[in-house]
Amino acid sequence: MNLHLIETPVRGRYLHIARDPRRLLVGFHGYGETADAHLGQLEQIPGIDQWSVAAVQALHPFYVRSTQEVVASWMTKLDREEAIADNIEYVRRVIGALPQCETLVFAGFSQGVAMAYRAAAAIRSDGVIAIGGDVPPDVPSISAPVLIGRGQRDEWYSDEKLKKDLKSLPNATACVYDGGHEWTSEVRAAIGEFLRSLTRQQVDQSAK
Repeated sequence: MNLHLIETPVRGRYLHIARDPRRLLVGFHGYGETADAHLGQLEQIPGIDQWSVAAVQALHPFYVRSTQEVVASWMTKLDREEAIADNIEYVRRVIGALPQCETLVFAGFSQGVAMAYRAAAAIRSDGVIAIGGDVPPDVPSISAPVLIGRGQRDEWYSDEKLKKDLKSLPNATACVYDGGHEWTSEVRAAIGEFLRSLTRQQVDQSAK
């Protein structure tokens, strides 16, 4: 038996809220979530009204057996390298379809963190927000500012993984907050301050 892979068009979906065209925050949801749910979390970030926001939905939908809700997953270990390439090209096309911006930030939660890092490495990025997920092994070091969020009771994204990521990322800071594998008001406040710092840098550069 011979294994063959073949390309075929697949349509992805993303949500976009247009605000300030100079600043764009692009988010990637976690396993078993949706772009709609992720957008709801991003919209609770303090100061988000100063940013345009897009939430990208993973290309692999499935049903939650107990509720029949349609959710999605970014990838599995099956044909891993090809799936990574497909996902990066997907995100590249989403970015190409959105209005051009001066400041581009990628954000991810849980499984979506890997996508945020991959997008930052493969496309471009002025910042990365990583909540509850680690740097994937296929991503080289990223020079852009990175905010890493970890809940103190998060059993999946452990303190050991956090320390490893902080060593590999030259421009990373951490927010360790009271919580588990989840969004909280504390981590949203840290994200808000992170975005404000990038906005200040943008203003300073424009003034030069």
